[in-house]
Amino acid sequence: MGEVVVTAKKIKNRKQRVKRTKIVIFVILIFLIFSFIILSIIYNGGKFTVTLDNNFALKSGIILYENEEFKNDKTRKLYAKNIDFLDNISIDWIPKNIDEEGTGSHNGENYIAYTFYLENNGERTINYWYSILIDDVIKNVDEAVRVMIFLNGEKQVYAKINSATKMAEKDTIPFLENKEKEVIIEQRKNFKVGDKDKFTIVIWLEGDDPDCVDAIIGGEIKMHMEIREEHKEQEKEGE
Repeated sequence: MGEVVVTAKKIKNRKQRVKRTKIVIFVILIFLIFSFIILSIIYNGGKFTVTLDNNFALKSGIILYENEEFKNDKTRKLYAKNIDFLDNISIDWIPKNIDEEGTGSHNGENYIAYTFYLENNGERTINYWYSILIDDVIKNVDEAVRVMIFLNGEKQVYAKINSATKMAEKDTIPFLENKEKEVIIEQRKNFKVGDKDKFTIVIWLEGDDPDCVDAIIGGEIKMHMEIREEHKEQEKEGE
């Protein structure tokens, strides 16, 4: 029977391999923890936010709030409450009076609903732009998402075009496609001193959308709304 000879050199090499393995495992663990923290910041910060451009607010006197009894002229960002899971539903399942159900977050089963106000407390009539941007999408869930916007009771529904026909989905305005990731851009004109605009935003997955398929199960989407004096493309043209 042969003898197994373990030399000091072999022991040293073995210890070095173990040490290197531990270092690699530690680095991978730190990377995973860091990635988890970043993703938590991205996806737990609220699925939908509303941001008022600070310079525009200071110059125009426009204020942003979700509760008429607690107005703060320093508020520049509002946060809608998150929903952990959205199952697909039909627009017919959303209450017809959802624009009148409350202020702030008034989510329902499988939809996000958020109501807020803009008020002109300045000294002149202004125009402003409001846009909705998609920050990130997982598993193409944007193919079936719907965004319904009420502005002073007037309703518009937006959606991505049908992936097969390349046409607008039924009773919707198509999402825009641009480098800024703005999918909705609208202008509010003639916003007079003392005027108050009421917005209600509703977001859901439309089950009747042909693109609402099993492949998007487990997907996520992060969106936000911006309120500005000028459209970004106009700003670039003026530079």
